Amino acid sequence: MSATTTQPVLQVSGIRKSFFGVEVLKGIDFDVRPGEVHGLVGENGAGKSTLMKIIAGVQPADEGVIAYRGDEVRHTQPRQAMDAGIVTVFQEFTLLPERTVAQNVYLGREPRRGGFVDQRAMNSRTAELLTDLGVSFIEPQARVGSLTVAEQQIVEIVKALSFDAQVISMDEPTAALSDREVELLYAIVRRLTSRGVAIIYVSHRLKEIFDLCDRITILKDGALVSTDDTTALTTDELVRRMVGRSIQSYFPDALPGTTVGAPRLELDGCGNAYVDGVSLTLRAGEIVGVAGLQGSGRTELVEGVFGIQAFSRGTMRIDGTPVRITSARAAVRAGLALVSEDRKAQGLALGQSVLDNALLVVRGVFAGRTAASRREVPGILSSLEVSSRGVDQEVRFLSGGNQQKVVLAKWLLTRPQIVLFDEPTRGIDVGAKYAVYQLMRELAAQGKAVLMVSSELPEVIGMSDRILVMHDGELVAELPAGSAEHEILGAATGAHTPGTTAEGGAR
Repeated sequence: MSATTTQPVLQVSGIRKSFFGVEVLKGIDFDVRPGEVHGLVGENGAGKSTLMKIIAGVQPADEGVIAYRGDEVRHTQPRQAMDAGIVTVFQEFTLLPERTVAQNVYLGREPRRGGFVDQRAMNSRTAELLTDLGVSFIEPQARVGSLTVAEQQIVEIVKALSFDAQVISMDEPTAALSDREVELLYAIVRRLTSRGVAIIYVSHRLKEIFDLCDRITILKDGALVSTDDTTALTTDELVRRMVGRSIQSYFPDALPGTTVGAPRLELDGCGNAYVDGVSLTLRAGEIVGVAGLQGSGRTELVEGVFGIQAFSRGTMRIDGTPVRITSARAAVRAGLALVSEDRKAQGLALGQSVLDNALLVVRGVFAGRTAASRREVPGILSSLEVSSRGVDQEVRFLSGGNQQKVVLAKWLLTRPQIVLFDEPTRGIDVGAKYAVYQLMRELAAQGKAVLMVSSELPEVIGMSDRILVMHDGELVAELPAGSAEHEILGAATGAHTPGTTAEGGAR
């Protein structure tokens, strides 16, 4: 981190904003200095996105002042802010997939020669920007649609630099990235700050906040809670200020009366094109975590169970009965539910209402139960504390945490006995995470079996009754609850393979 005592390059003072009579920003003061990474944190609804949109010129403030390089500015559209050197990289990319990297970087500002777009100059300038970031694996002529999510993220940053950006705001930049890709983003952020670029960094991943940020500003319910040097805060204190509870109570304990019962799901030597020889037992009333590095086969394991990548060998049993699940529909009928890692692409119809999304699976698989399920929806949404304007509101207008709760409601309506969670808290805030954890505990207390895949080791350790570790498509270890991170990572990297330590699991 590059601590600095220079004057702010961007400063906002007394910013207020209301929507439909509800004040969402209440006199916010915030600044960022050259060469600094300034973390902006808070639960969904805290006001982070609104503040970023005001800084980016997407929305006007009702009151307050924005000063850039010492002068007051009033940007009424994003292009004005970008031309000035204030660029925001939003979580939802603004790239055109069918155009090249260079065409996206200079979209609407293409260099011209003789009245025509100078493709050679555009490619050359883009190549210089990529080289400046230390990126050699992206070609200016590459079609954006062919790039990975991490590479598209880099293209967005290159686009920002093409405006000679002095302030870059990043909104959840690692939400869809693997651990290796996150390290690449870290390196790019540090390269930018070494050149004096100021970074506003918004993330729900507290590890990243502490890894990267020089200062941290906390918002809650539209109000400024505090701004402190990162070194003055602990994770526990940060969580307490954000949500009003200590991190010690962040992962709820098993509910009273929860008991581990008979096997719900058993795999014996199961495999597909991605995993091989997997044997495990998942019992009623327990939460089993699955850890492993990106590409280890974690997601492919649950997709095999759910019939998306159906097992081609081995035996699978549900409640003691051998089954062959070859489709998602068959999985649902067998009492399985899968909360997928990409809720927007795989879990929701963003243009449809909360009600329609909640009924998606029931309508498709249990059509005869649709009317009864419709009557259940308000109660389930209430129990999950979904915050919306009503069941008719389009899901795309909900926060990430509330979208995830709608996904959960969709699956609860199917009355599953085995619930598979793949990255259940990716991209949602601390408070929403706690609600998901509580639901897991409630499912276990009801005698359902929960299998949870997560790349967040604290989450795996804090929520699991047993921990399974994947490596190179194989289940290589089973560890007891509360195992240390170094034990899990040792197995995940293949450095060592601990023996089986809990009854009935990996073998």
